[in-house]
Amino acid sequence: MTETTPSLDLVHFVETNILPRYAEFGRSHGISHVQRVISRSLVLARRVGADLNMAYAIAAYHDIGMNGPRAIHHITGGKILAADQRLRKWFSTEQIKVMREAVEDHRASASHAPRSIYGKIVAEADRDLEPETVFRRTVQFGLENYPEKSREEHWERFCQHMKEKYSPQGYISLWIPGSPNEEYLKQIRSTLGNPAELKKVFDRLFEEESKAQSS
Repeated sequence: MTETTPSLDLVHFVETNILPRYAEFGRSHGISHVQRVISRSLVLARRVGADLNMAYAIAAYHDIGMNGPRAIHHITGGKILAADQRLRKWFSTEQIKVMREAVEDHRASASHAPRSIYGKIVAEADRDLEPETVFRRTVQFGLENYPEKSREEHWERFCQHMKEKYSPQGYISLWIPGSPNEEYLKQIRSTLGNPAELKKVFDRLFEEESKAQSS
């Protein structure tokens, strides 16, 4: 590993064997999402002085458990990472343990704080709180998982999810002080406080994503 990038052979392994699996997970948790999480994880790892190889691999595996039940995808993902003997080329047994815990701890609705700086890095990177991305992924997830719902029912689900996760009373937590997510969350909450603006955002994204999924 260099001072500024993860190991090139680790990157090649991940891009060849791990990232393609995200194509199975739909638009909301697909390849573009994992690539953004990787990019933000590396930025945060550099900021706090963490091991870039570990941060990179954790981000790459963080949603790999989405091929099973979503409610336990973080647990499944940790097991997949820990069982992948190919990672032993780059990481020690103790590093693998920390990485497994980080994947397990990344979920926004987790009942406890991440157990290490690596869990905090991937949890923060996974928040993906650029407002347009948050709103779009919520619409995408609804269309992918509840195709039977009417447009009005999708709007109701969208609003409920936003309130439960992103409102001042929501369950989301940020773990890296001074990250861009702090400002993004303020912007999201400003839009949530303006129902007419929120409906305009939903209507635009619902039209775009409905067309994308039918094409």
